[in-house]
Amino acid sequence: MKDSKKEIVYKGIPVSPGIAIGRVYLYDSKEDTVSKYKIKEEQIPNEIARFEEALIKTRHELIGIQDKIAKQMGAEHAEIFNAHLLFLEDRSVIEQVIKRLEKEKYNVEYIFQQVGEKYVELFSKMEDDYLKERASDIRDFTKRVLCNLLGRKKQDLSAFKEEVVIVAYDLSPSDTALMHKELVKGFVTDIGGKTSHTAIMARSLEIPAIVGLRDISRKVKSGDEIIIDGSHGVVTLNPSKWTQGKYSVEISKLDRLNEKLAELKDLPAETLDGYRLTVSANIELPHDVLSVLSHGAEGIGLYRTEFFYLNRPDFPSEEEQYQAYKEVAEKTYPNPVIIRTLDLGGDKLSPQLGVSKEMNPFLGWRAIRFCLERQDIFRTQLKAILRASAIGNIKLMYPMISSVDEVIQANKIVEEIKVSLDKNKVSYDKEIEIGVMIEIPSAAITSDIIAKHVDFFSIGTNDLIQYSIAVDRVNEKVAYLYEPANPAVLRLINKVIENAHAENIWVGMCGEMAGDLEMTLLLVGMGIDELSASSIIVPEIKKVIRSASLKDLKALSEKALKCKMSSQVRRLAGTVLKKVAPELASQAN
Repeated sequence: MKDSKKEIVYKGIPVSPGIAIGRVYLYDSKEDTVSKYKIKEEQIPNEIARFEEALIKTRHELIGIQDKIAKQMGAEHAEIFNAHLLFLEDRSVIEQVIKRLEKEKYNVEYIFQQVGEKYVELFSKMEDDYLKERASDIRDFTKRVLCNLLGRKKQDLSAFKEEVVIVAYDLSPSDTALMHKELVKGFVTDIGGKTSHTAIMARSLEIPAIVGLRDISRKVKSGDEIIIDGSHGVVTLNPSKWTQGKYSVEISKLDRLNEKLAELKDLPAETLDGYRLTVSANIELPHDVLSVLSHGAEGIGLYRTEFFYLNRPDFPSEEEQYQAYKEVAEKTYPNPVIIRTLDLGGDKLSPQLGVSKEMNPFLGWRAIRFCLERQDIFRTQLKAILRASAIGNIKLMYPMISSVDEVIQANKIVEEIKVSLDKNKVSYDKEIEIGVMIEIPSAAITSDIIAKHVDFFSIGTNDLIQYSIAVDRVNEKVAYLYEPANPAVLRLINKVIENAHAENIWVGMCGEMAGDLEMTLLLVGMGIDELSASSIIVPEIKKVIRSASLKDLKALSEKALKCKMSSQVRRLAGTVLKKVAPELASQAN
């Protein structure tokens, strides 16, 4: 590194923890330039033939990638490309291209690019983070088809001969999946979010990654020295010798910490004075099960099922869902799997429904509201879940409950399906536990009433915090107000736990707050029975729980519930975290 180069620090969105020090490999991931030119009527059949040939070639490529990933990482990870293949075979997309080709008479590359961009724009405008990130999958698929139409080759991220840190405008899931894990030390991108498939792949590979840096790909060149801190979202370009030394020490500390945390994999989440609770993991895709098992989670506390309804022209069949739920349950057995019924609706509407965009989608027609009106879709999913429950470890959970009426209606539908299954002699778990997500203040306030109709609660803090303090968690102007330690939020959570236990049902938490180590201490003190977070955080949660006593944590929660300000709560909890797990407290700062 030359002394004339000035150290520059950038801040992005951390999506996969860890520290990487290395030299930049600048990856050109921007869209290919596509020419636009008129064709004659008699050229249309040839253009269609070229298009079909490119689709076939792309399919072979994707299947080849799936096979490679299945061999190297397991079949679960290869399933991430099922959405790509579904889009590839979507007749509505193919027919749009052909119709526009016949009507407009432009070259097929240009027509296909226009159709692809339309879908990218559609998903990019959705307010839900997970759905918004599916635009990246469509962009990846479109680019791959265009490369085949144009006869161009993509850069190969599996052929490195030395260690690199990749910097790109964007990285597709296939780019990430083909990385050579031993040589790619980490990556940063201009765009992206925590719920992108690329971020999911990075966490699965355990490669440090930061996204959302806006224009970093225009500020670096291959060979530049760079440090990325995937835990805190910090990128340092042209680091000084002092900075390199500081991060080298941090890497050594992390390695030692991870070795210690790995020893907790098969140990229970039990306090020093014998109070045991369950630490589970959240999953979004079937292939996430591998990470759940490898990090020592004691089950799946939240299985989001929206994956089945995305990037496809139709709704998933009962059999397709049954096979997926059954596979996850079998791999997790005997530990429990809590399947949340689809949180579809509002801004998560499939284009095939033909429903117009709502003014306030997060307060609109979504989740259980959507399901109770579209019972055809709801019943299909419920039947698939019940059939899979024959494995013996599946629990069922309804999202976005706002009143006991919705619970009663949903339970009635479940009972009707059970009668139908009995009539047809189809096996299922007749004692399957049914729970609800407590993520709306009205549900929290009336949780004493709702508790009489369910077997468990799972507190969804992402929305509960948002709704309780009227803060859009993705709005940077008010993001500072989104605080789990807000006294109002803590009081609501404490009341939900008390009401659940009064009715002898257990209560868990599946929101991001469950992975906030300072809040973990408070929640255990309040008497939470289960915590479910990203699988990669499970060892840290176990460490915190095993390093404290329930007696001390009860005293902490009692003090915290009397606090008037979030800052006071944080100071209290932070002091205890430093005392019981100083190595984790230093990583959190």
